[in-house]
Amino acid sequence: MPAHETTLTGAPCWVDLMTADVDGARRFYSELFGWTAQESDSEFGGYFNFTRNGRPVAGGMPKQQPELPDVWSVYLLTQDAEKTVAAVPEHGGSVMIPPMAVADLGTMAVVTDPAGAVIGMWQPGAHRGFELLAEPGAPGWFELMTRDFGSSVPFYQEVFGWHTKIMGDSDEFRYTVQVDDSGDEHAGIMDASAFLPEGVPSHWGVYFAVEDTDATLALTERLGGATVQPATDTPYGRLAVATDPTGAVFKLLGPNKEEQKAPAKG
Repeated sequence: MPAHETTLTGAPCWVDLMTADVDGARRFYSELFGWTAQESDSEFGGYFNFTRNGRPVAGGMPKQQPELPDVWSVYLLTQDAEKTVAAVPEHGGSVMIPPMAVADLGTMAVVTDPAGAVIGMWQPGAHRGFELLAEPGAPGWFELMTRDFGSSVPFYQEVFGWHTKIMGDSDEFRYTVQVDDSGDEHAGIMDASAFLPEGVPSHWGVYFAVEDTDATLALTERLGGATVQPATDTPYGRLAVATDPTGAVFKLLGPNKEEQKAPAKG
């Protein structure tokens, strides 16, 4: 299978983990998803890449501020980080880390949207982002859970150039997705104002694609992680939410139970 390369401006192109236990995270995710943890680079603060079958799928780095939670972060593709960052304050966001060149690998920046959700951006150089997508052991979907849907959708449209499609617009399910010219979906924004627990801010999350959500969730627990939301069949696949041993939240996306039981055709 050829390597995936994200080319749609504003689409997720990379994810990375900030963790208090680098060695533990390297072991945990390698066993959970079949990843290989590459050597860390002291030049970049101990940053390292995870690969699967030789292709980059995610990054990891030691947490520098103990008071911050361990977290998975999502990065959106930009062709001009300076220009994209300049548009952030104009549309209600804030700049956390201004554009910063990472040797010849690319340029990164981190901002917050009007609801306070943290989102990274990446202008590729030699590092093109994840090279596997939507297959087992790779990122499968990306989702913003926001407390302010009304300001968040225009922000991503104006700052990151999103073209969007409404998937639901009721109090029970209000959801918009980023689409490309072919209609393919790349990321979603959910109105989570009615159900995010008190104290939980608006945030981006990553779903990792798996062959069997239940089995991966059970393995998560055996490896020292925990279940936040048990596996549930949905119109979009069998979903679950978990944490790794130091509390970083990640989500799982696999085939529904009925799909797993269906006999092979042919």
